[in-house]
Amino acid sequence: MSEKSSTEMPRYRLLTGPDDAAFCKRVSAMLDCGYELYGSPSLAYDSDKKCVIAAQAVILKKDASRGDGMCE
Repeated sequence: MSEKSSTEMPRYRLLTGPDDAAFCKRVSAMLDCGYELYGSPSLAYDSDKKCVIAAQAVILKKDASRGDGMCE
């Protein structure tokens, strides 16, 4: 197995956080970086924090440029 560069972007990421504008911006930023949505989003209610937590998986497109450091 070859050692991966520290600047290489992971092929799969699971983004999580409160279901708010900041979360939507994080997902949008990953799409701009060459990722695409993978599966449906999930929502769960956090009764301690009294907010909805969202999760969205994204995968790196095969033709996306990797390792530019701007999308980590």
